Amino acid sequence: MGFIDKATENMTIENVSRRNFIKTAGFATGGLVIGVTLPMQSLALGDVAKEFDFNPNAFIHIAENGDTLIYCGRCEMGQGISTALPAAVADELEADWSRVSVKQGDADEKYGPQATGGSASIRRMYIPMREAGAAAKEMLIAAAATKVWKISPDQCSAKNHFVINNNNGEKLSYGQLASLAATISVPEKPKLKEKSEYKYIGKALPRHDQDEVVVGKRIYGVDTKMPGLKYAAITHCPVLGGKLKSLDKSAALAMKGVVDVVVIPRFEVPFGSIGGVAVVADNTWTAQQALKKLIIKWDLGDNQSYDTKAYKAQLVKNVESPAQLATERGDLKTAFSNADQKHSATYTGGHLSHSPMEPNASVVYVEDDKCEVWAATQAPKAIQKVLGEYLKREPTDIIVHVTMAGGAFGRKFKCDYVHEAAVISQQVKAPVQLTWSREEDMRTGYYHSISAQHIEASLDEKGKVTGWLHRIAFPPIGSLFSADSTGPVKNDVSAVDDYPFGLPNFRSEIGEAKAHTRIGWYRAVYAIFYGFSFSSFADELAYKAGKDPLTFLNQLYDANDNPEQKEQVKRSKNAIALAAEKAGWQNRNKLPEGQAIGLAVHYSFQSYVAMAVRVEVKGDDIKVLQVDSVIDCGQVLNTDGATAQMEGAVAMGMSLALSTEITFRNGAVVNSNFHDYPVMRTSEMPQVNVHIVDSDFEPTGLGEPGVAPFAPALANAVCAASGKRYRDLPFKSMTA
Repeated sequence: MGFIDKATENMTIENVSRRNFIKTAGFATGGLVIGVTLPMQSLALGDVAKEFDFNPNAFIHIAENGDTLIYCGRCEMGQGISTALPAAVADELEADWSRVSVKQGDADEKYGPQATGGSASIRRMYIPMREAGAAAKEMLIAAAATKVWKISPDQCSAKNHFVINNNNGEKLSYGQLASLAATISVPEKPKLKEKSEYKYIGKALPRHDQDEVVVGKRIYGVDTKMPGLKYAAITHCPVLGGKLKSLDKSAALAMKGVVDVVVIPRFEVPFGSIGGVAVVADNTWTAQQALKKLIIKWDLGDNQSYDTKAYKAQLVKNVESPAQLATERGDLKTAFSNADQKHSATYTGGHLSHSPMEPNASVVYVEDDKCEVWAATQAPKAIQKVLGEYLKREPTDIIVHVTMAGGAFGRKFKCDYVHEAAVISQQVKAPVQLTWSREEDMRTGYYHSISAQHIEASLDEKGKVTGWLHRIAFPPIGSLFSADSTGPVKNDVSAVDDYPFGLPNFRSEIGEAKAHTRIGWYRAVYAIFYGFSFSSFADELAYKAGKDPLTFLNQLYDANDNPEQKEQVKRSKNAIALAAEKAGWQNRNKLPEGQAIGLAVHYSFQSYVAMAVRVEVKGDDIKVLQVDSVIDCGQVLNTDGATAQMEGAVAMGMSLALSTEITFRNGAVVNSNFHDYPVMRTSEMPQVNVHIVDSDFEPTGLGEPGVAPFAPALANAVCAASGKRYRDLPFKSMTA
């Protein structure tokens, strides 16, 4: 899930200053309580000190018996962040992982920026959390050395929850040292481990909560229960911008167990409700059944003519005609005029629904002097901001408890479903659990952009690319924040302008594309359609030039003489070479008839992912047999989690390549559930081999970049096996 940094300044993820990360905040009962100094603010830890004796920072709390609690400030939604980041803390702390428990942090700036998306969690928190662990370790060592053994800390070391006197081998446990360590000053710049010293980082650790997940004890958004809880079901206008015309609620109110029917007005802030009608009852089933008895008439508004088939055709027309200049370098006109060969193609893709397994769910209790929230969310700060504006209270007065999210993919970065629960709670004066139905989520959610791209390229007599024209049109995420948006802005196409191919004569143009529905961050975001167009078109050019695709890809990268992209070129080439090797590319001509291997590589979220996909094609039937996925994202924290992320990316990539697309007719979504939005099933999963590049670079994106290369690798494989070229996602139209 990616982010806009200009359109909504308050929603950007901030960097945590390493220098200011760990600071002393003050004293409290039971020992020294240390806070985390984030930009402009110093925060104490509050009641946590009552349970633990050593609290060196917001993340680590060690009790006198040695039990260690590590908080995770980023939101867990199945990606394993609540294992990876605490394990990095434990590594620097030299903690015994079996003595460590992990707890999700509520909304609080002491945990750093908590918005979880854009594959930024580890990238932004890796060093600060390691420093938190290293600082605590140094304080424990100093306590043992100076308070007990009366020696220099340099004569001591830490290992597996003990501080060791290197002179005689004597040990003191972390529990024994907890109270003493609380009297030690927090080091400003703790020393971090060398890679060769890592104990947990870079290893395969099981999820800290896997036992709870297996036996059903993990608390998700829909699991929150409390005395007096009421349950709500909701429906919205099926067309964006529409409003309520009339409502007959008599039949619903007559049902036993129904408490109220609440009209929720549109709240004109980013991520506020689009407006709807909710039924409140004593249980969810009753609320859902009563909702069906409402007689509602909507004023559908200006977007009721939206039709995705017609809109996509218009986007194609927009990109196949001259459009607004974004970037130009070299002399494209001359390159095209002197070409030995020219080739062009247009690529399209439809809207996508996030469709996490757990639909939108939250519990909100609005009281006169308090508002408390329990939500599966990627952005607790956004909830505080939206509810603060709605309730006319300070955002920090909104208490947000972050639950486990049963999938999110960017949808739960938006908090309309939490705002709606607050409106209902305020009206019925009780805590309310609002759960959207699957159908409501699919029909009135946020969607990945529908898109069109047109590319033209020229080749010289040696088959080298001499010119490249790239036109793009799609309704951008910025349309959420600007009603005047008529299409992408230059920043939205920067990934095209900066693509690491060597394209000296280049021009990018932007076509018009006004949004008629809510466009939101979806896993991999724009990389989905950029990865599809670049890797597919490169494959097409390889055939045009009479070269094998791997050789041609290397040729494109080798033509890049920009010193600032030297590392990108090197790592991209290494990734695709490894994928090809592992997939048996060199023996591709020996595959059975109807089978072939396709290659693709894409750089996004500062990471490099290459895929080699082997398929079997019989007529129009496409069967994915094997995927070799290579990820180069710098230092990997947990190889087990990284492998799972890449496997999940393949599953998501297969779905969007072969089956999933949201269709609008008469302004409304046609799809309603998984029967007409068929995400990939477990039985369809191919053999996936994940190859992780060992790297000394700091961590970069992991969750999102794996999605983009799959569809083009699959399209290239299908073309190699059958001669059919697919250019529309999901695969539909075929060309020779």
